[in-house]
Amino acid sequence: MATNLSVNGSRLWDTLMVSAGIGTGPRGGIRRLTLTEPDRAMRDQLKAWAAEGGYALSIDRLGSMTLRRPGTEPDLPPVLIGSHLDTQWAGGRFDGILGVLAGLEVLRTLDDLGIATKRTIEVVNWTNEEGARFSPPMLCSLAWSGQATPEWVEGRIDRDGIRFGDALAGIGYRGPEPVGGRRIDAYFELHIEQGPALDAAGVPVGIVTGGYPSCGMRIAVEGETAHTGPTPMAERHNALVGAAMVAVAVNDIGWAHAAVDAKATAARLDLVPNLPGTLSEYAELFIDMRAPAVETLETMKASLRAALPDCAARSRTAIRIAEEWGFGVFGFDAELIGLLRATAERLAIPTMDLRSQAGHDAYHVARVAPACMIFTPCKGGITHNEAEDIDLSATLPGVNLLLHTALARANR
Repeated sequence: MATNLSVNGSRLWDTLMVSAGIGTGPRGGIRRLTLTEPDRAMRDQLKAWAAEGGYALSIDRLGSMTLRRPGTEPDLPPVLIGSHLDTQWAGGRFDGILGVLAGLEVLRTLDDLGIATKRTIEVVNWTNEEGARFSPPMLCSLAWSGQATPEWVEGRIDRDGIRFGDALAGIGYRGPEPVGGRRIDAYFELHIEQGPALDAAGVPVGIVTGGYPSCGMRIAVEGETAHTGPTPMAERHNALVGAAMVAVAVNDIGWAHAAVDAKATAARLDLVPNLPGTLSEYAELFIDMRAPAVETLETMKASLRAALPDCAARSRTAIRIAEEWGFGVFGFDAELIGLLRATAERLAIPTMDLRSQAGHDAYHVARVAPACMIFTPCKGGITHNEAEDIDLSATLPGVNLLLHTALARANR
């Protein structure tokens, strides 16, 4: 295969900047929570780009959007390129977005060059990757891979009590297609690193060998409302206090395993009634723990379970783990990793092997199909922050690697 095939970098950047103008945050990033009006507007834009390029667009029951460039042998399982267009509350302009729009650029480049492929190439925008509105993250690729039902996803509730299914219907993107249940040949996901390693080393491409085993939990704390003034300390059952004690225990567990690069985070706290002058009767604490080894993660989880009875006794509340989820245990497909390495060497692109410490839809796809990931640098490793930034010249080698490897896989 020729080494001089290259995407149109200026067009890719222009496409990214159109996205950056949809749901722009107060500090120049993006606030595009899933299934909100800005998300609908971005979906409309992707739909328009699909029509402009002549790509068939399908939408599944959970709103995941797939653009299709047909192959000459359409009965063969397709090659997928994917990521997400939703963002965090204070999100950057490239997290997830680069992966979807790089996939679109691959389709456009193949059209520009008049290159046909045996297999169909599809670009997917997964709904609710971030989990910033509906937990857990990577919610719809979880269902696509058969690990959850669409009904369960549709019943998820945001902090305002709105059901996922109702929010999806509200923006008009509940599609007719089934969720998953079909064969694919391979899945490629390009993503900014969300860490500083590539940027610090001046290396343009990270080949992701796998993820950090990760666990998320929703911890419920049940107490009792009472007046903060006359209620004696001995009669208090403050759910906020119980949740705070769990949060401290989680933080301590993270520090206890920090030497091996493990992390434990108390990330979100919801309270009822959450008012001055009143003790809270209910609290929900969302936490996550990540570690380089499954054994370490299991030790951390056991430490948390062991800490909960003391937190409950000291706060005079009832504390339980209401939900638990996990990801990142599987490594990515060895054959696809080999293809990435060999192609990068042929294209003279320097690479670095990395493991991802963040969540990605590729983890769930990897349970049912060959999957791999390409990382590109982000400045200073800043992410989940409106200051997140990239340099186009440092990004294009990764996008060109995506072009060449997806093309090779689609023609096998």
